[in-house]
Amino acid sequence: MSEIILGILGGGQLGSMLSVAAKKLNIKTVIYSDDQDSPAQNFCDEFIFGEYKDTNQILNFIKKVTVVTYEFENIPFETLNEINKLKTVFPKPSINRLIQHRLAEKDFVNKLNIRTTRYVSVEKKSDLDSLDDFLPGILKTTTMGYDGKGQYIIKNLDEINNLKIDFSKEYILEKLVKLKKEISVIITRFSNNKYEIYEPIENTHEDQILRKSKIPADINIKLIEQSKEWSIQISEELKYIGTLCVEFFIDRNDNLYVNEIAPRVHNSGHLTINAFNVSQFENHVRAVCSLEQIPLKKLHNAEMINLIGEQIKTYRENSDLKDNQFFFDYLKREIKDKRKMGHLTILR
Repeated sequence: MSEIILGILGGGQLGSMLSVAAKKLNIKTVIYSDDQDSPAQNFCDEFIFGEYKDTNQILNFIKKVTVVTYEFENIPFETLNEINKLKTVFPKPSINRLIQHRLAEKDFVNKLNIRTTRYVSVEKKSDLDSLDDFLPGILKTTTMGYDGKGQYIIKNLDEINNLKIDFSKEYILEKLVKLKKEISVIITRFSNNKYEIYEPIENTHEDQILRKSKIPADINIKLIEQSKEWSIQISEELKYIGTLCVEFFIDRNDNLYVNEIAPRVHNSGHLTINAFNVSQFENHVRAVCSLEQIPLKKLHNAEMINLIGEQIKTYRENSDLKDNQFFFDYLKREIKDKRKMGHLTILR
């Protein structure tokens, strides 16, 4: 078999961990990023800096790799599509275009008869005047935005005038559910009806940023089975190749709702590195590079804690970890408020 070189678009912590997983499989990685300080350059075999619409740099990148994947969904569809004409891109660019748009994503999920929260398109401020029955709700830009960026919680119509919302953008208003829990299911699909699926992960958010993830999730067997079944259904309908994350809400009556689909490896799945025989990152590399599918086995229960901003300092300065603790430093140069700097996984 000829040497496989994996091209990864995006150079954040997910690109870093994909590079580490690829190295374990003797696969070289080339990272392409528009951030000159991308932490993934500390972990990959080659790093290319350039804008995602820089045709010459992208062509340089394409020449160096066998297959291409990406670590986050906000890469221009046009870039992915052009690359895909010369080298295979997984997941396919059309999936990314669908999931980049929150309204299209929700419509797609609903057409599968899978429940989401109630939602409506908002194109201008006056649209909100007649949407009282969608409140309390969360107003989100239809494209871009993560970790709470471009999102506004609106409890009543009076609050709208107090919020600084740029209505030159298109929005989706989602009715808030009476939330009991948030979970995610991570699945790696290799081909038709060939996949490895991880057990549901229970997530805790603070300020709309993931704070903690744990397995097992404290949910009943019906929710476990339903969340996995819906995740399989979504990945099959998309004909997805690689690792996918489906985020869910559970309300106080134990109803399940799909919140969002992430067409990539996911922060909530970091604990899979230590808790399973094959991590979400290794499975993604295996799937996109057409390598052997290995049956998944859980080795440990686990909890992952995101280290945000200054919290990283305690662990950088103190390497006195217990045998069941694993510290990951993303090696980001600048510590910023609300920035994910690393994580700690604790095996139970």
